[in-house]
Amino acid sequence: MRHVRKDGSGAGEPRGGSAPGRGAGSAAWARLALLALVASVLVPLVAAGLRSVLWALAGIAALALAAVGAWWALAHTGAVRVAGAALCVAAPLAVLVLYAAYGMLGPALLSVALWALAMSAARAATAPARMAGPGGRGPAEAPRHAWILMNPRSGGGKVGRFDLVHRARAAGAQVVLLGEGRQDVAALARQAVAEGADLLGVAGGDGTQALVAEVAARHDLPFVVVPAGTRNHFALDLGLDRDDPAAALTALTDGVELRVDLGFAADRVFVNNASFGTYAAVVADPAYRDEKVQTTLRTLPGLLTGADAPRLRMRAGDLRAEGLQALLVSNNPYRRAVDASRPGRRERLDSGRLGLLAVRVDSAAQAAGMMRPGGSASLIRATATEAVVEADTGTVPAGIDGEHVLLPAPVVCRIDPGALRVRVPRDRPGTPAGGAAAHWPHIARLALGNRKR
Repeated sequence: MRHVRKDGSGAGEPRGGSAPGRGAGSAAWARLALLALVASVLVPLVAAGLRSVLWALAGIAALALAAVGAWWALAHTGAVRVAGAALCVAAPLAVLVLYAAYGMLGPALLSVALWALAMSAARAATAPARMAGPGGRGPAEAPRHAWILMNPRSGGGKVGRFDLVHRARAAGAQVVLLGEGRQDVAALARQAVAEGADLLGVAGGDGTQALVAEVAARHDLPFVVVPAGTRNHFALDLGLDRDDPAAALTALTDGVELRVDLGFAADRVFVNNASFGTYAAVVADPAYRDEKVQTTLRTLPGLLTGADAPRLRMRAGDLRAEGLQALLVSNNPYRRAVDASRPGRRERLDSGRLGLLAVRVDSAAQAAGMMRPGGSASLIRATATEAVVEADTGTVPAGIDGEHVLLPAPVVCRIDPGALRVRVPRDRPGTPAGGAAAHWPHIARLALGNRKR
């Protein structure tokens, strides 16, 4: 696949640090971050003195017990599952009641709020400047022969509900509707290219988006994402409005262009992630599509503790991990779930790095250990340009953007930096503004007016 790299993140920020001209604003945000961080520590100290350490330990203990309860609920059935669910709720609730009884609930909530403010202000201080326009390389030339594939069944019928066919045709696009039965989506896109299409688009779910995106990247054509699926995480991280999929069609007439990365698991492309292990096995169950929660609860005990529980190995650079139950390889890293700003989202889509998240939990004690402030060996987070997934079987079940596939082992996962030209509307309501994770020595230097890392 050949392409020319043009920087610009999935949210529209360029590579590197803050641009000139942001000094005063960055310093102000950095000072607010430091003040909020210090205040989050002082509030419980003023309220309870050194006993605040004991209150903090009580909160950590409650989270650990809740993790034990979650493990019991997921890995067991019957009475143990019921007890686990009860513990998962009762442990945090008991600590909150204890806090309230001793007058610590208010200070604890205020401390958490100040910590969240500190994290958000720190990201604002290190946020890179936006490029011309609200996230892009400037106006993009309107296509002469735009081609958009639409799945009328996706997202509970969003294509019909938002009149996407008529609106796309009014914008000058050729629309092809997926019919009943299984069709070769990639073949339809390749045919469109052969017939002269100079822009490809999809109104549907992430799995369909990925198949057409690969064809667009291979021919270096711009690609339009219309979030007409159920979740559309790719559209979310591009800043598109998932509640108004028709708004994405304005990219055809008033758009800007971004260069974003594509991930590959073997020869399968993914725009979001490839999952291996327990989640991939759950997705493979035919009942999962219609009964997600029930199917997950029914199958997880056997997948986590049964004789046939998947055990994977992963190699990524110097990193070696064995006995993994679950592994998520993402097209750019996801934020941590506890991040104060936009948890579970990707900060950018052009870092040129895969995100790796691996889980290895065999007991309630290991589940509790995941709540330790210093981290746990049961949860591995890393980034890499390539990762190799190995198993003791000839094939490995995988969930590629939510679609179940069987891949020959070992599976080589890689990232193709800047492979895809994505055309998005000039105005996108969900464009993230946050910077990278807080690096407090750098934040302190910003607060003092020293911008050098």
